[in-house]
Amino acid sequence: MRASVEVADIFRTAGPGYRIAHAGHLSLHQLKVMSAIENCRTAALGGHVEACEDCGHWRIAYNSCRNRHCPRCQGAAARAWLADREADLLPVGYFHVVFTLPAEVADIAFQNKALVYDLLFRAASETMLTIAGDPKHLGARVGITAVLHTWGSALTHHPHVHMIVPGGGIAPDGSQWISSRPAFLLPVRVLGKLFGRLFLTRLVALHDAGRLAFFGSAAHLADRRAFLRHLSPIRKKPWVVYAKAPFAGPQAVLAYLSRYTHRVAISNRRLIRFDEAEVTFRYKDYRRSGADRQQIMTLATDEFIRRFLLHVLPRGFHRIRHYGLLAGSSRKASLALARELLSVAPLPDDNIPEEPTDFRPPCPCCGGRMIVIEVFERWRQPRGPPDKTTPNPESCP
Repeated sequence: MRASVEVADIFRTAGPGYRIAHAGHLSLHQLKVMSAIENCRTAALGGHVEACEDCGHWRIAYNSCRNRHCPRCQGAAARAWLADREADLLPVGYFHVVFTLPAEVADIAFQNKALVYDLLFRAASETMLTIAGDPKHLGARVGITAVLHTWGSALTHHPHVHMIVPGGGIAPDGSQWISSRPAFLLPVRVLGKLFGRLFLTRLVALHDAGRLAFFGSAAHLADRRAFLRHLSPIRKKPWVVYAKAPFAGPQAVLAYLSRYTHRVAISNRRLIRFDEAEVTFRYKDYRRSGADRQQIMTLATDEFIRRFLLHVLPRGFHRIRHYGLLAGSSRKASLALARELLSVAPLPDDNIPEEPTDFRPPCPCCGGRMIVIEVFERWRQPRGPPDKTTPNPESCP
């Protein structure tokens, strides 16, 4: 069911004025994202007319934009991705680990998204693989699915990586599966210390190579001494790595992944009200607990759009990545070995269910199968129903 207020409604109403007011300050990619969301599921992208084979009820279905930043388009993408990932799950506990960048680094990341987000992925994954491989801790090679989020609940810039990690891994010689303790994977303080050291060392190397750019109030950081002074306070602070208790079974892992992998900065269901001048939405204040955590915020429409566009990722940037046992080049062989060591029957290749070819919802009147009776191109509206006996989409026989 369509939400009462959607991000697309805000962009269609206030987007043209916002683009004029900020001409020259929006990237081409941001402009394309705005256009895609505005046109999503409208005649601008074309579509088709569906009719029920049984009762004749018909409806118009417009094409989606399929942009990864669009709140309306992520459900189908998440379902397809999860269907592929379900075969990767092992019958062990899974942990949720989060690596977060300090505010001082987040400011640098904002002006160097592709480089710093990529460094966040590399430093966090190397930290997990190194500490997990240390015989003093787990002494095994683990598998990692990592997802980048760049927002806080109030749409502020808050880059962090969520990881799903099985509670154990394969021994270095491949002879056995080494399980972690039931409610403990790796020490977060050790993870945080190595993560901070790896990240800062490589961030300074990027600066020395002249690959970082600085603008506006951060322009002084182009000077190496100013840059090192800026980083000095966080060298002495602990870097936050958070690990949750293990999930209760593979289905809980899938439920988590379905919520996190294809999430965008804000979902339509969090929007409460839009009156052209302001946008009101729900958010979580993590400094509070219990019922007080759920809060309501109202922003000027321009500020809401600005915050949303903060989280447009660089073109071609992969926000879901796999490491260790799940790395693409060795994933199939590693999972097969893990199942063998865990005494789990291998997945039969010939029994993998085929993906359904028809994703159309059933008829809302009788539950019958809907078929396409007309296709129309972009910027064109469909014709009327095929004949006078066909009911209109607002009524059922």
